[in-house]
Amino acid sequence: MTDWKQRKAPVLRFKGFTDVWEQRKLGEVAQIVRGASPRPINNPKWFDSESNIGWLRISDVTSQKGKIYHLEQHISKLGQQKTRVVTTPHLLLSIAASVGYPVINYVPTGVHDGFIIFENLKLNIDFGFFWLQNFRPIWKKYGQPGSQVNLNRSIVSNTKICFPSNIEQRKEDRRSFESNHKITISSATKIKKIKLLKRAMLQNLFTCKSFPKVRFKGFLNAWEQRKLGDVAIFFNGRAFRQNELLENGKYKVLRVGNFYTNNSWYYSNLELDNKYYINKGDLIYTWSASFGPHIWNGEKVIYHYHIWKIQPSQFIDKNFLMQVLENDKNKLIANVNGSTMVHITKNDMENKKIFLPNKREQYNIGKILAIIDQSISLQQQKVKELQQTKEFLLQNMFI
Repeated sequence: MTDWKQRKAPVLRFKGFTDVWEQRKLGEVAQIVRGASPRPINNPKWFDSESNIGWLRISDVTSQKGKIYHLEQHISKLGQQKTRVVTTPHLLLSIAASVGYPVINYVPTGVHDGFIIFENLKLNIDFGFFWLQNFRPIWKKYGQPGSQVNLNRSIVSNTKICFPSNIEQRKEDRRSFESNHKITISSATKIKKIKLLKRAMLQNLFTCKSFPKVRFKGFLNAWEQRKLGDVAIFFNGRAFRQNELLENGKYKVLRVGNFYTNNSWYYSNLELDNKYYINKGDLIYTWSASFGPHIWNGEKVIYHYHIWKIQPSQFIDKNFLMQVLENDKNKLIANVNGSTMVHITKNDMENKKIFLPNKREQYNIGKILAIIDQSISLQQQKVKELQQTKEFLLQNMFI
């Protein structure tokens, strides 16, 4: 964040606004007070499901992106005497556990001591919300390396904020809100609906019966039961010693973690049998920590021991097999109690029994489900782009 002495207005401005932004301490634009909690907090007498005063928890903040419209837990009249209750929308900030999350409550709320409240706020409330959201990474400097960040009322009160006139504040918060709203709508509706559609199709196509619940027009023959190992070959990845994994080298080494981060690649200069390489378009399966099928879309890489490469035979279509494995993954997760850690071996996979239609019906099923997967990926990319746009706006609309 640029120092106030270097920049007195944001990079992005609405047309017609040229005034220098004012700098004040947060404690000068609001009365900052800490919430309060009854003790011991797990005593049931503090809570009452019939109460109209909700009880705010950090899980509510993260699940509702800081805009609180409903609260599952409610605090009793006795509990209300031991906390701070706000009955109108207030700007709040988390200062314990998950630190630095801004909040606006739109329902009557009991605020525990893990939050501070900005009372008598002299700023537009939404402008304050987005300013705090943009400032959140800065709070990290208040924590010692390896320790939990420690925020308190004094630190927050002495933090300097720069802000424009009330008219420009309202324009700024509207632009930020619209970007955030688009992200929420796209994520909560389109992606969810498409995933539900695919889940329903998987459940009705792969029924573990000779005749599934739904069929493409013109296909009437019974599906044949086969073992996975009879129609596909599962290759184990390469087990590396630590000194064989390099910071730079000829081939990237694909590990399970590389599906979730772009900056933790290892390399190898080893020349291995062809079975240890995967190329674009290959079907693979991660079976440790996180599990499930993927069609690889990257460059040629060596794949790690915790990944299988799957070579379909002439009897099964690759995209159809991908969806069979996806449906099996969903069933495995549903059958695990209290954890998503699933243990499955190569032998287990090879002995799984599946039902196969003829190759032409397989192709049609695989194709339509692959199109649905592409739609999901497209919507997720749009969400990612909107998030990047929002981050850009926050970084350049505030100082």
